[in-house]
Amino acid sequence: MDDENRTDKEILGKGLKQMGICLILMFAGPTLLHLAFSNDDKPLYIPLLILSIVICIAAIAMLFIGLNTILNSIFKRK
Repeated sequence: MDDENRTDKEILGKGLKQMGICLILMFAGPTLLHLAFSNDDKPLYIPLLILSIVICIAAIAMLFIGLNTILNSIFKRK
């Protein structure tokens, strides 16, 4: 049997964990952004706005990292 074209299950598991983190960040970032925009008169408006933008950027980064890891587990040859 050809062992070169098999999916590396350890790397695939790592990629799926990264995609799970991405999913959490994809819900948390816009939720916090909505909270920040709806409470613009509160004293924590600016820190919450900055934190939510950073979380949204981290969600996009984790999406690309997770997809790259999954594709490496499927197509990378040893």
